[in-house]
Amino acid sequence: MTNKRPKRIGITCKGRSEDLAVVRHLVAALEDQIPVVLDETTAAKLQRDGIPVDEMDIDLLVCVGGDGTILRSLHAVKSTTPVVGINTGAIGFLAEVQPEASVATLTSLAQGFEVEQKERLAVHISGNEETMPCAMNEVVAITSRPGKMLHFAILIDGEELERLRADGVIFATPTGSTAYAMSAGGPIVDPRVNATIIVPIAPFKLSARPTVVDIESEISFQLLEEKDAELVIDGQYYRAIRKEERINVTRGEPAFFVKLGDKHFLKLRNKLRVEDEREIDR
Repeated sequence: MTNKRPKRIGITCKGRSEDLAVVRHLVAALEDQIPVVLDETTAAKLQRDGIPVDEMDIDLLVCVGGDGTILRSLHAVKSTTPVVGINTGAIGFLAEVQPEASVATLTSLAQGFEVEQKERLAVHISGNEETMPCAMNEVVAITSRPGKMLHFAILIDGEELERLRADGVIFATPTGSTAYAMSAGGPIVDPRVNATIIVPIAPFKLSARPTVVDIESEISFQLLEEKDAELVIDGQYYRAIRKEERINVTRGEPAFFVKLGDKHFLKLRNKLRVEDEREIDR
């Protein structure tokens, strides 16, 4: 799908000096073509007017930083707003544009762009009306006391899948399969596959293995013993959880990204190779 030419572009950044330098270049290049809105924190550092990301009325959000900057922004921005990332972070699986190409890329996007949809996961606690952000990468239930295991059950559509003693469990999207889930031994899943990946974290059970289920499934997690545990969404949202609370994970509202190319596995290989080379250099 090709969007009409955007009427307003929003920009947010992590706030480091290198991020602000990129934002300055982008604003200078774009503001004669199209109105540019900055988030209030970034704007204050550049001595400009700004507004919170969740109040932006924009057709495109530009996130300058790493994947964490994009994840935080997705928790705040309107769910239908397309996002593009300028990577000034370490790896940048979600932030695809390099700083040196940012002005040329955004100048082109100001004339129109194609959008791709990525699955997210919704999180609900039974009997609780609390609103929690959708997960772009993963939902994690984990011990809040390192060295202490949790005892819990996982159910799929009401049927028990597993009872485990482990540090916790990861429920990941295909996009998130290359994040925490991969580090915990989970499979890399093509983002075109409509699935949820379940990855136990350090299970005390030889038969415990990662599981891939239909994203339309309702997955439930419940502690079987009262232990100090936390629910973590995308590494940005934290909440303590208790034995009497059942955590339900279902298909959520999708996120929308600017489509910059179709070579997913080539990009993935390059990203992982860069990180491998960094490890060798250390």
